[in-house]
Amino acid sequence: MRLTGAVVLVTGASSGIGAAVVRRLARDGSHVVAAGRDAARLDRLASETGATTLLTDLSRPHAGRELAERALARHARVDVLVNNAGLGWAGPFGGMADPLADELLAVNLRAPIELTRALLPSMCHRGGHLVFVGSIAGRLGVDGEAVYAATKAGLDAFAQSLRLELASRHVAVSMVVPGVVDTPFFARRGQPYRRRIPRPLAPERVADALADAILRDRAEVYVPGWLRLPVAVRGVLPAVYRRLASRFG
Repeated sequence: MRLTGAVVLVTGASSGIGAAVVRRLARDGSHVVAAGRDAARLDRLASETGATTLLTDLSRPHAGRELAERALARHARVDVLVNNAGLGWAGPFGGMADPLADELLAVNLRAPIELTRALLPSMCHRGGHLVFVGSIAGRLGVDGEAVYAATKAGLDAFAQSLRLELASRHVAVSMVVPGVVDTPFFARRGQPYRRRIPRPLAPERVADALADAILRDRAEVYVPGWLRLPVAVRGVLPAVYRRLASRFG
């Protein structure tokens, strides 16, 4: 799909990966609709890129469907949907309050499903591209992030299933699987990133990979690419992977 002239809806656009994606696609000539829940950040992004902004809270019931309706009211069509919005939480599962678990499930999984369901019928008539921003946590699991990892694994399975279902409908599906990215995500999850290796990536690197996935119709992209290795080891040698994960985290 060409990005020039395409109408692209990006969720989680207030900061981090989402904001970097908005900037990248705006440079490529897309008509970007940036959705997020920080009004001040969205205003600055609009001034910088010319993007249309929609203030939304995807944790609310039916927020995905409502966002789709508002985006279509602005542009009449959405050619590319980037399901990027996500929340994290780190700590022992037993210490996680029920409202926090519900919020992660709503934003990370329910809202993308609702949003996709609302926009997919028109894409099937015209063609389109669905992009899902997952996480290496969803492919491997992460100590202390059980619910977050589960939501990303669910998003991953949803995207893979849709890819098979839509193969003959002219709607492409891409999954972007980033590792550690230098964004406010870690501060917001309640626990900073403390490891020296791997070093956090710039969000612009993920945005470039995402744009490439759209242009080249790539089914999945790891950022960085070497993340395929632990996923492959887990798939082929699960016992070995578990031993290594127990030792090195």
